[in-house]
Amino acid sequence: MAAVTFCIVTPETERLDRFLADQLALSRTVAARIIADKRVTRDGRPLRASVQLERGAVVTVELPPEQPPPKSYAPAHRDLAFAYEDEHLAVLDKPAGLVVHPGPGHWDDTLVNVLVARGTALAQGAVEGRPGIVHRLDRDTSGLLLVAKTDLAHRRLTRMIERREVERVYAALAWGHFAKSPVDIEAPIARNPADRKRMTVLAGGRHAVTHVRVTARFAQTELLRVTLGTGRTHQIRVHLAHVGHPVVGDREYAFGGSRRITPSQRQVAERLEALAPRQLLHAARLAFAHPVSGARLDLRSEWPADLVPALREAAADPNLLAQRNPLQYLGFFASDE
Repeated sequence: MAAVTFCIVTPETERLDRFLADQLALSRTVAARIIADKRVTRDGRPLRASVQLERGAVVTVELPPEQPPPKSYAPAHRDLAFAYEDEHLAVLDKPAGLVVHPGPGHWDDTLVNVLVARGTALAQGAVEGRPGIVHRLDRDTSGLLLVAKTDLAHRRLTRMIERREVERVYAALAWGHFAKSPVDIEAPIARNPADRKRMTVLAGGRHAVTHVRVTARFAQTELLRVTLGTGRTHQIRVHLAHVGHPVVGDREYAFGGSRRITPSQRQVAERLEALAPRQLLHAARLAFAHPVSGARLDLRSEWPADLVPALREAAADPNLLAQRNPLQYLGFFASDE
């Protein structure tokens, strides 16, 4: 039976079952089962699921002797667009509204289910329930997503992401204006104690860094080029809201949304907000060395059609609707060339 021992370095953790699931990339069910089986100990004494550990605590986790057999996934049908695909990996342009992998409330209508229906091979050496998944996008965030087809590709891609060797660039329309650009946002992220489905900046949370550069400045908003220094859940949305520039159209992390705008311009801001069908956040670029061949891949995805009317309203540019490549038109990719 494999065992993992680690020392707590944050001032205090959240509940042990949630902390363990997050740190060891386990499902909450598996984490709770390990704790119930008294396989999580401190100084030889089993710990309860509700305990919160302080800095310096040394915890030993005995992992189950073997993983359960791979699950079968119900096929689901939906059209997908691919930016790149070979026998090792695929990069798809994920549409908004599609959950990446099965979970509560979405067991049979996720990207994984769609890929199964398509007949796409998926690496099985991933976290339970997430075959082939190397990184994730929020359900209502569109754009480029990397999927591993083989266990070899999955291991190497996961390591590359951990080492920050995969460049992930997002386009975001955010409220207000940054005082300077570029700017680095560094603030720890944890689950919101009042709402477990949301994240928040909280002392003792996981280290998180987001790099932001202003691409275009409009009357009430800015088009931002955002790159990830870390990859926490909802990181970009939480960090931008934390510094007072929430993503336009974000319902969960609105922090006032159009109400943040000065009253004299409020009506224009409300009109823009009404045109936002979802958060204006899009994974626009992925750049990395192929994990098997080593060839350089640099893939782009243009601003999606459902968000063009809101971007046109923000820019007050009637020509924008006629542009096939809005991000290119606004100079978003200029620094890549």
